[in-house]
Amino acid sequence: MTDVAAPDSNAQAYSVSELAFALKRTLEDRYSFVRLRGELSKVTHHSNGHVYLTIKDDKAAIDGVVWKGNVRQLQIRPEHGLEVIVTGKITTYPAGSRYQIVIETMEAAGVGALLAQLERLKAKLHAEGLFAADRKRPLPSMPAVVGVITSPTGAVIRDILHRIRDRWPCQVLVWPCVVQGDAAAGQVSAAIRGFNAIAPGGPVPRPDILIVARGGGSVEDLWAFNDEGLARTVAEGTIPLISAVGHETDTTLIDFVSDRRAPTPTAAAEMATPVLAELRALVSDYDRRLNTCGGRVIEERRTRLISAARGLPRPADLLALAQQRLDLAVRGLPRLDDLTAPAERRFKEVAARLDAALQRNTDIHARDLLKVTARLSPDTLHRQRADCGRRVQDLGRRLDLAAARVPERVAQHARLPALQERLNAVAKRRLERETDRLVALDKLRVSLNPERPLELGFALVRKADGTIARSAAELTSGERVNLKFKAGDRDAVIDGEGGTPVPPAPVAAPPPRPAPKPKTPPPSSDQGSLF
Repeated sequence: MTDVAAPDSNAQAYSVSELAFALKRTLEDRYSFVRLRGELSKVTHHSNGHVYLTIKDDKAAIDGVVWKGNVRQLQIRPEHGLEVIVTGKITTYPAGSRYQIVIETMEAAGVGALLAQLERLKAKLHAEGLFAADRKRPLPSMPAVVGVITSPTGAVIRDILHRIRDRWPCQVLVWPCVVQGDAAAGQVSAAIRGFNAIAPGGPVPRPDILIVARGGGSVEDLWAFNDEGLARTVAEGTIPLISAVGHETDTTLIDFVSDRRAPTPTAAAEMATPVLAELRALVSDYDRRLNTCGGRVIEERRTRLISAARGLPRPADLLALAQQRLDLAVRGLPRLDDLTAPAERRFKEVAARLDAALQRNTDIHARDLLKVTARLSPDTLHRQRADCGRRVQDLGRRLDLAAARVPERVAQHARLPALQERLNAVAKRRLERETDRLVALDKLRVSLNPERPLELGFALVRKADGTIARSAAELTSGERVNLKFKAGDRDAVIDGEGGTPVPPAPVAAPPPRPAPKPKTPPPSSDQGSLF
């Protein structure tokens, strides 16, 4: 770079790089070897082998670095909070205008002041019994509401919400607060007291479990969770609390006072909630085992029943002697044909007289059957049952009102469930009787159907005027008739000799149907008689 001097000054103008490297050489020459004592913090072991750290006391701090070649020669391993004595040289980092110490040796100088203070506070709270295992509350197995106390903008809350959503359907309440700095302890304590102050059944649901979470960091970053007031607030709470501060290697005072410590915020979400799929699988397994045990019991009872049945005598052996006596008694009785012959003759005579009357009444019975069927339809029965149910319900309401008005009738009111069961039983029996009656009427309708004989191969003979021919004497030779079968009608001509036509009985005949057009008889004259 070219040196350019101002018109009114002879001073040389340095570039930034020249000034930075000049300061670097000055510091390295002046402080080429220093011995420094302080407390380690922000220790970072880089993947390339270097170690970056900060050495501090109560008033100042300086950055330090241990190069890869010197790490193995150190007497101790650098850790957070360790008070050490280091030797090295002071140098600068020109790119950032920062000075630092390049450490060559390191030795322990005692426990750090902050850790010593923490150990004294931990011993005090332990003596008071705040760390006792018997005061820790069990976590709920299936929480409905989970309260989370953490920063609303960090990755911790997203991890917790994502994990809970994947495992268990529940409501999550987030109380936002800072988790680092001087105000963190007070805000976290206020959040814990606020959650514990929520009344059950109020507009805001009361959490079943609390999670205090924060990501990893240095001892200084996590120092707010070593506050004595925060520890006592956690101990005084009534809601089970899980501490998830830092990573698995980080330990704070709140971890000892909480009901459960989680190594990470994600692990805290897993501790607070079960897995819904696992619970369903467990219930399915219990159901399968219950069915297996029930089947085994039934099979055992069946085996015992079969074994007991083998000891009983056979029914055939018990009935053999009685069957033999019955056979001997039957031999002495008259023949059944001799006994039934007169009755059979009388039955034929009555059947002949009732044939005509049966045909006349078939249509009437069919119409009556349709009327009865319409009245006894299942919908009608269901409506009757519904009406009975409504009447029973109305009676129940009236009885409830009467019992409320007259306290001394409470004992009688207790009989209402039994009366309702009896009414339901009566309605059920009435429905069954009406159903049986409907089935019987339907069977009667089928048996009286005038079309049923056609299904058995018979034919219905009608004269030209549409009346039914009930005997051969009503037909004359050469008279045209219509034969009705199940599958259709056919016309025919009567052949042969016949008796004198008998006038039809005075029965209301159906309206005459138009006479079918005469068909041309076949040319062959060898057609036989139809009768």
